[in-house]
Amino acid sequence: MIFTYQSIGTIHSFFEKKEGMPIQAAGSKGMKGTIEIEKEFLEGLSDLDGFSHIILIYAFHKSEGFELKVKPFLSENKCGVFSTRAPKRPNAIGISVVKLLSIKGNILEIENTDILNGTPLLDIKPYIPEFDIHHVEKIGWLQNKISNITEIKSDKRFQ
Repeated sequence: MIFTYQSIGTIHSFFEKKEGMPIQAAGSKGMKGTIEIEKEFLEGLSDLDGFSHIILIYAFHKSEGFELKVKPFLSENKCGVFSTRAPKRPNAIGISVVKLLSIKGNILEIENTDILNGTPLLDIKPYIPEFDIHHVEKIGWLQNKISNITEIKSDKRFQ
């Protein structure tokens, strides 16, 4: 099946290139950004200001092609792409949980932004801890590799 999606807005951040970016939102504490929502979707922002955090679903618009085995930032070994959050995927879709600071018209001010400037936004969902936090028993190949997640930055491996 083929699906077609329309961007509902654009994510703006300080990150102009992939290299040197935080690899997850945990490494972007305090980094602010904005989202410019297309005016035709403005009514959909109603009631969103009641949430402190939102889930952004976006297109990895600078990612070309995909690989089924990738070498993720936290490993020296190749892993199956579906066990990673690498951008080179069959469907180049990313997700991030960010803090929502304010909504002014069609501009959302956000924090903890780990997204490339100019990224097309596909959807927004409210982050609800009772729905979204799960106690997990295992984290696969990431076990013992995430203690310094806030310090790791992206490199050229997914250029």
